[in-house]
Amino acid sequence: MTENDAERGPHHVQSLERGLAVITAFDADHPRLTLSDVARRTGLTRAAARRFLLTLSDLGYVRNDGKLFALTARVLELGYSYLSSMTLPEVAQPHLEQLSGEVNESSSVSVLDGSDIVYIARVAVSRIMTVSINIGTRFPAYATSMGHVLLAGLARPALDDYLAATALRGFTSHTTIDADTLRAEVDTVREQGYSIVDQELEEGLRSLAVPIRDATGAVAAAVNISTQATRHTVESIRTGLLPPLRTAALRIERDLVAAKSVTRLG
Repeated sequence: MTENDAERGPHHVQSLERGLAVITAFDADHPRLTLSDVARRTGLTRAAARRFLLTLSDLGYVRNDGKLFALTARVLELGYSYLSSMTLPEVAQPHLEQLSGEVNESSSVSVLDGSDIVYIARVAVSRIMTVSINIGTRFPAYATSMGHVLLAGLARPALDDYLAATALRGFTSHTTIDADTLRAEVDTVREQGYSIVDQELEEGLRSLAVPIRDATGAVAAAVNISTQATRHTVESIRTGLLPPLRTAALRIERDLVAAKSVTRLG
């Protein structure tokens, strides 16, 4: 029994955990895997990995060409219930389209999930990153402007827990990898109400984010604008992009409140 196993209750279904591990073994960098690849990435034996892959294939979540396995579009159903229960992506999308059209830059909305941000809405104007970003893409919160905004929305004890549990590694020479420095940055973001991250996730990428607050004033999500360092200086981001981004966030917040009111009345 591992230490993690000891911490889990008697309700824990290990086979479900392993099945989900097989699904998450596939990602943008590994869209197709052999049986051996899946076994290695999940820590399962080849025999166990084969059983899970064949079961997922029977259910329509995985396809196999005889050698390589890949996920099918049916996997999207696993996240649909979560996304469809949220009004935020649907409410935010037209405002992102308006914002991106106004500033001619990509914009996104994300939420905090564990130590990562997860994209739930996005309008891409141009390809400015070497990795593709889609709905469901995850990045470490500490290296992103939206992550800084979402971390600033945490209660102090929750932020302490995040900093204690998260290993800060450098993506570029600009990435903040010192916990005290990151804490100070998050405190600044909390006070000023926005975050500008300069090439911490990827060289040449600058981003600006502000919070989206719910009716209680709590930070529910973050919205950002991403741009190339060659297009905007940090100062031009602050003076030229921050005002329209804040306006977009206010519009999203307004429509979220209206949507909740309609739901209650219905």
